[in-house]
Amino acid sequence: MLAFITLPLLALFLYTSPAALLGNLRQPAVLQAIRVSLNTTLVATAIIVVFGTPVALYMAQPKTRLRRIVDTLTDLPTVLPPAVAGVALLIVFGRRGYVGGLLADLGIQVAFTQAAVIMAQIFIASPFYIKSAALGFAGVDLETQQAAALDGASGWQIFRYVIVPLSWPALLSGSLMSWARALGEFGATIIFAGNFPGRTQTMPLAIYIGFQVDLEEALALSVILVGFSFLALMLVKGVFHREMAM
Repeated sequence: MLAFITLPLLALFLYTSPAALLGNLRQPAVLQAIRVSLNTTLVATAIIVVFGTPVALYMAQPKTRLRRIVDTLTDLPTVLPPAVAGVALLIVFGRRGYVGGLLADLGIQVAFTQAAVIMAQIFIASPFYIKSAALGFAGVDLETQQAAALDGASGWQIFRYVIVPLSWPALLSGSLMSWARALGEFGATIIFAGNFPGRTQTMPLAIYIGFQVDLEEALALSVILVGFSFLALMLVKGVFHREMAM
């Protein structure tokens, strides 16, 4: 199994020479795809952290029927085919969608723009942060929070000075995992945002086109994505290893 996982990834690095790889990384289409991917995923991750944290706080509370429903809805994007997510987003936010139609009347278009790329990434990647943050919040000792409350700390102060410092490894790890997942998003993006170079063409979309037009560019982008993903995972594992050692 390890060989099955490792050999295809290793083949990406051995298929082409380092000189050819660096040469392809300078191609305008490759640089555009990298720029779009980095810009959109950083924005998507920031939005996930801001709006996903309250959801994670709620999910860290004792289980209720409503919490189980929220938990299931949060997990759904991880098992839903990305193409289905793209169609669903298009139906809601497309020019003739339920919300998109209202926005179109105001002169605002969401589908097939860079905003659509970010929305697709948020939809697919948010569960990774929410689940990790919820586990981190749930691991904070309740007695510590109660002690802070008895000392006069407000709910915001308890969250800022007690909960976040004690759960930061889970928050950081969830953020990195969400960013890595957003970086590799393909199915929802191509349906909801399209594949326009320099605007909505992310690295996975450029790889898809590259296999039809220029294999070397596709390989260069594939190597970059593998490198980013490996780095994100190593950082996550490093954070948890440091936390366990303390």
